[in-house]
Amino acid sequence: MQRKSLWIPRVFMLAALTSTALLAGCVQNQPPIYQWEGYQSQIYSYFKGDSKEAQIAALEEGLQKIQAKNGAVPPGYHAQLGMLYMETGKSDQMAREFEAEKTLFPESTQYMDFLLKNAKNGSTQ
Repeated sequence: MQRKSLWIPRVFMLAALTSTALLAGCVQNQPPIYQWEGYQSQIYSYFKGDSKEAQIAALEEGLQKIQAKNGAVPPGYHAQLGMLYMETGKSDQMAREFEAEKTLFPESTQYMDFLLKNAKNGSTQ
């Protein structure tokens, strides 16, 4: 009965473990792309029907924090703020926020234009 050499599988195993260890050492923790600053909790508050003014204040405060950190505003942040302004009758601020959303996220242009058009026609649906 011949005895198989274990030397070759051990070499491959050692090479695989060494490669894995080296590659794991190269992994870097990436910072988040966007700074959320309570945005998600404000969306939840919106659907719960909480005070629009309180939501606006919280989103404005979050926006100031993001800007102070020189961070990136997440998609929809300005749109949500604009919707809240629309629902509270602040059309100038609504338009400013929708335009900011369009500038930061050009893919939202069609929807922001739709909302602006509906707001000018008096429809909030």
